[in-house]
Amino acid sequence: MKPLVLVAAYFLGSVPFAYLFVRVRLRTDIRRQGSGTVGATNAGRVLGLGWGLLVMLLDVGKGALAVWLATGVTGNPAWHAAALCAAAVGHCFPVWLSFHGGKGLATTAGGLLLLSPLSLALSVGVWLLGLGAFRVVTAASSLAAALLPVVFWYVRRPSLLAELPVVMLSIVLLYKQAPNLRRFVRGEEPKVGGKE
Repeated sequence: MKPLVLVAAYFLGSVPFAYLFVRVRLRTDIRRQGSGTVGATNAGRVLGLGWGLLVMLLDVGKGALAVWLATGVTGNPAWHAAALCAAAVGHCFPVWLSFHGGKGLATTAGGLLLLSPLSLALSVGVWLLGLGAFRVVTAASSLAAALLPVVFWYVRRPSLLAELPVVMLSIVLLYKQAPNLRRFVRGEEPKVGGKE
């Protein structure tokens, strides 16, 4: 039963709301619009702010629902963390879209909201500090993703089996940020409040 929870979490995470909304409303593929990513930010660019916020809430909900399902099946925190990781992987690499999905941040946030609210709050704090220091969203997101295992360990003092899925999740999130990070290193990523 427990492995089935991870399968369910992956498929929950893989529901591509941004893709579906753009396909229904504009009869086009979001992967050929804006930044080309299948997530709330690009949905907002293509459909407008309201639709982007709706996609973000639904993506958050995917992560929360995955962790909620896992907690209903087992009391083992390692499976809860693994469900979060599976949902985020599903969002980043959905089988329906040839494994081309979003960056996984909203889905991760939704799962953390149930798994460890304090970890989520501290990660948001890290993100804000990164944004203040670099004024680049990619840098802030990458910093928060990189420090997520540290934050989670500090808050929860988890077992190794509960920490490992969070480490894997951090690696996946950083991998999805890699193209933006390369642009950041080259000075090509736009700065918040700047003219770049």
